[in-house]
Amino acid sequence: MLVGTIHLSDEAETIRFGEDIARALRPGDLVALSGDLGAGKSTFARALIRAVADDEFLEVPSPTFTLVQSYTLRLPIAHFDLYRIAETAELDELGLEEALEDGICLVEWPERAEDALPAERLALRFLHEGTGRRVEIEAPDAIAARVRRTLDIRAFLAGAGYPDARRRHLTGDASVRAYEHVYVGGQRFVLMDSPRHPPGPILENGKYYQQIAHIAEDVRPFVAIAAYLGSRGFAAPAVFHHDLDRGILLLEDLGSEGVLDPEGRPIAERYLESVAVLAELHSQPVSKTIPIGDGANFRIPDFDHDAIQIEVSLLTDWYLPWRTGSPASDTLRAEYRAIWTSLASRLASAEKNLLLRDFHSPNIIWRPQAQGVDRVGIIDFQDAMIGPAAYDVASLVQDARVDVPVELAQQMLERYLDLRARSENFDRDAFLKAWHIMAAQRNCKLVGIWVRLMQRDSKPAYMRHMPRTLENLRVALGHPCLSPLRDWCRKAGILSDES
Repeated sequence: MLVGTIHLSDEAETIRFGEDIARALRPGDLVALSGDLGAGKSTFARALIRAVADDEFLEVPSPTFTLVQSYTLRLPIAHFDLYRIAETAELDELGLEEALEDGICLVEWPERAEDALPAERLALRFLHEGTGRRVEIEAPDAIAARVRRTLDIRAFLAGAGYPDARRRHLTGDASVRAYEHVYVGGQRFVLMDSPRHPPGPILENGKYYQQIAHIAEDVRPFVAIAAYLGSRGFAAPAVFHHDLDRGILLLEDLGSEGVLDPEGRPIAERYLESVAVLAELHSQPVSKTIPIGDGANFRIPDFDHDAIQIEVSLLTDWYLPWRTGSPASDTLRAEYRAIWTSLASRLASAEKNLLLRDFHSPNIIWRPQAQGVDRVGIIDFQDAMIGPAAYDVASLVQDARVDVPVELAQQMLERYLDLRARSENFDRDAFLKAWHIMAAQRNCKLVGIWVRLMQRDSKPAYMRHMPRTLENLRVALGHPCLSPLRDWCRKAGILSDES
């Protein structure tokens, strides 16, 4: 289908167009480049490859004589020139099909092998137009949506006053969000690309999963909570420009240092300072309703019984069928749900505060130039709720992405407890009970998420966290109030009888 036509006035705009399309591509995509000689196809290809490599000086030779040039990058690229092939069978020798398995292919002169190329492809036709060039864009629906999105982001940057900004990949996460670095002169920003969540199947009471679990469906909660945290003295990124309806934010770049060493091990000082940030956050009263900035208010949802249940149901919906090879029985499900109803009721009297929800290593920025709590940058909080303060402490102490030594985990928990002991009416024993319940709840959710990411979303890499998550669950179940859940896990075969 025809996506549209754009005009590129000069080489600089052609380079930016190459960078923009680089942001839209995924493994398995083929980009067919056709059109007039000298209209910018090579300039476009060179810019795209350099953008993926994040190296504006990368040597990108023409594949005219070699027929194909390959680049081993974050997203592998094979650049083909088919002008000199004699028959389409040569594509097998050049390795086009293999290149598409885990990377992308740029194909110049695609008309020389029209019948042998995948029908599902992004076609760009470059034509001279005045002193510039016109590009006609055709693509199937899935690729077309990505192309429109990246061009929308370019328009957003132009509207923010940065039409010449350079865009580079930063990271994605387990959701639909993606992030990129945006360079303007000597400045660097972070752009959040967070399209609105599509509704899922109705599960309970006319609601789908995101609604029951209070997952943010657009960027408004992020904008509101970022401002809220900043007003309380915490290092959350400032939002410089936003398109709330389209879900595009231009954010302050808090830095690139994390809390792990080069080998991926926790840096004790940084984890201990991070837990101190939670102690400071939890010592302050929380406001349930906060302004968004567009004249509306955002009410932070409660981590209620339904949210707790829908999250832990991921264990019976995804983890148990994967582990046992068959769906969980109705009896097991009913027993499990009843146990969590009882545990949720035990949290009614627990201390409540702002629950960031994913406060662990991927979402913490270390800011060595700052002082105090400002040294810890917080970057993921759009799904925040009002709930037991113990949740985020459990999330950090039992970091889902990294092995935290037992000694450090104990030091972190004791540091938090010592700092909170200065607060009036802080109940250490009640907090520890809530900590164990929240740690168990989070790990029951995570074992299901890892399987769902593998089976539904084709992201198997997260399964490497499964052994750690099961060990964290075993530790969490050590509190006496969790003995019914511990017995159920043994019955279901999740834990051994010795656990």
